[in-house]
Amino acid sequence: MASAKTKLGTIDEYLTTVKAADQRAVLEKLRQTIRAVAPTAEECISYGLAAFRLNGRPLVAFGAWANHCALYPMSSKTVKAFQDQLKNFETTKGTIRFSTDKPLPTALVKKLVKARIAENGG
Repeated sequence: MASAKTKLGTIDEYLTTVKAADQRAVLEKLRQTIRAVAPTAEECISYGLAAFRLNGRPLVAFGAWANHCALYPMSSKTVKAFQDQLKNFETTKGTIRFSTDKPLPTALVKKLVKARIAENGG
């Protein structure tokens, strides 16, 4: 995870702060999946995390931590709507945690991002 003192401006810069190669690889794949579903979304850094905005609104974010990676759908509604499909992952209202040896399935990430696009009004 990037130091709070480090001012990051891009997802590329964020990924350079992720020390573990396996985490970087998983997050890069996550980034490409999000980009495929939301090609017009703007990449940014939000709350120190790699994030995407669509039409000026937060879409999703992701990050690496010491013992896991996480996807942040920026919506408790989305996490709740997919709770059955997320039962094998640790979740909170706005966080989905996963490990590099058991990443989020690509198809599920696509569904989550599509749900967030719909929730944000297209």
